Amino acid sequence: MTEKIKIIQTNELDEKAKQQAFHLWNNEYSENLSYNSLAEFDKYLENLTQLKHYLLTFDTDQILGWAWTFDREREKWFAIILSEEIQGKGFGRKILNELKQVETVLNGWVVDHSNYIKKNGLPYISPLKFYQKCGFKILTDVRLELDIISAVKILWTKEME
Repeated sequence: MTEKIKIIQTNELDEKAKQQAFHLWNNEYSENLSYNSLAEFDKYLENLTQLKHYLLTFDTDQILGWAWTFDREREKWFAIILSEEIQGKGFGRKILNELKQVETVLNGWVVDHSNYIKKNGLPYISPLKFYQKCGFKILTDVRLELDIISAVKILWTKEME
């Protein structure tokens, strides 16, 4: 599988890629963050500024990982979603390293508990330890507390390497 891996950078998702990203989102994030329709998901994407996508593929048709960067309040933010079938195999680090080559600062929100359930009924596992291993600082005093999500802010800068 690793010999066929490719990360494609793009500023826009075609309809097929958008559909696959939508399914990744709904399958891998907690159910309370899921979108009811592709149109609703599309609206989320349209509201992001300076959006850049990184598609992790193993052939030209299937996206098994998706990362994106965007600007929010004069900061560079990111998110990563990997299909459950490739989690824990080094692909998250591979796509994250791609982001780190392009950006000098990355901010993100990370769920730091295991209280959420995915659509398939399995628990959503916090990726916080992964980000710590990848050199991110956990800003424990900066939290996102909404009805649908509770998360902590993480930060990586080129100087931290």
